[in-house]
Amino acid sequence: MTNFRLTFPVSPIATPVQYTDKILLMGSCFAEEIGERLQQYRFDALVNPHGILYNPISITQALHTYLDGKQYTVDDLFSHGDLWHSWDHHSRFSGMEMEEVLSAINTSQELAAKRLEEADWLIITLGSAYTYTLATSNQVVGNCHKVPAAQFHKKLLSPPDAISALDNLMHRLFFRNRKVKIMFTISPVRYARDGVVENNLSKAVLIQTVHHLVNKFDRLFYFPAYELVIDDLRDYRFYKEDLVHPNELAVNYVWDHFTASCVSEEGRRLLPLVAEINRARQHRPFNPASTQHRQFLQTYAGKTKQLMKEYPFLRLEEELAYFEGMQL
Repeated sequence: MTNFRLTFPVSPIATPVQYTDKILLMGSCFAEEIGERLQQYRFDALVNPHGILYNPISITQALHTYLDGKQYTVDDLFSHGDLWHSWDHHSRFSGMEMEEVLSAINTSQELAAKRLEEADWLIITLGSAYTYTLATSNQVVGNCHKVPAAQFHKKLLSPPDAISALDNLMHRLFFRNRKVKIMFTISPVRYARDGVVENNLSKAVLIQTVHHLVNKFDRLFYFPAYELVIDDLRDYRFYKEDLVHPNELAVNYVWDHFTASCVSEEGRRLLPLVAEINRARQHRPFNPASTQHRQFLQTYAGKTKQLMKEYPFLRLEEELAYFEGMQL
């Protein structure tokens, strides 16, 4: 039989993710894809407290602010296009009212600082080795906020630069949180705006950086999301129309490998049970007042209570409130 694609095994990690673990995910938009699925299955996951970040410098800078307990002030914001922005944060924090922007940023800072102190897992997804530095201050920015390109210097990090930034963070973090484990992934998103050759060069820097660190620390792991999409699926039909972002089919494929190799056996047993509750929560009946639908709600309220009784760490309070509330 002829094989039309190259598959490869993804080895299970030595200390898999547990449902009881506290998880912090940082990095590119692909981190959000995996983070959303962890949240969907009711893992205790906090995703991108700074918003989407792409390069190792911006990600490590953000993590240092959590370790520092930094609170942002008016001096950390700037105005552009009738909005207030932070150079450190994604545009999801931008807004017309300075006080509201600062409040949202600092609330997120507090949550992230607390999570990093108690995290069992930090999952970092690196997207690009290119940095953008303000020409006036040499500050590496997390987001350019559509400010004209002439105000930035673009630079491709060298592997030693990226390794140094992450290595310094590792030592500081391990001193503060002695139990945290770190999983690296490389985003399979193609940053075509940099150019195809340039994107591949950028990914090569990230891959070299990550493997250097994983080989140095025994609490660091690598999950091959990049290779699963680029080398295994290896087809544009697994990308969205922009031919840059993996589509839902590809993300689901990566998720399946992630759960198989990185989630504990108990966690894998719970996934389909939580998925059933999620599907029931999303069910939209033709007649909400019917006896049949009320029975449906009672059945799933019972199933949810039973799951929460057997596994007290499962956070299904919202689902239970929905099933019980809709019966009124």
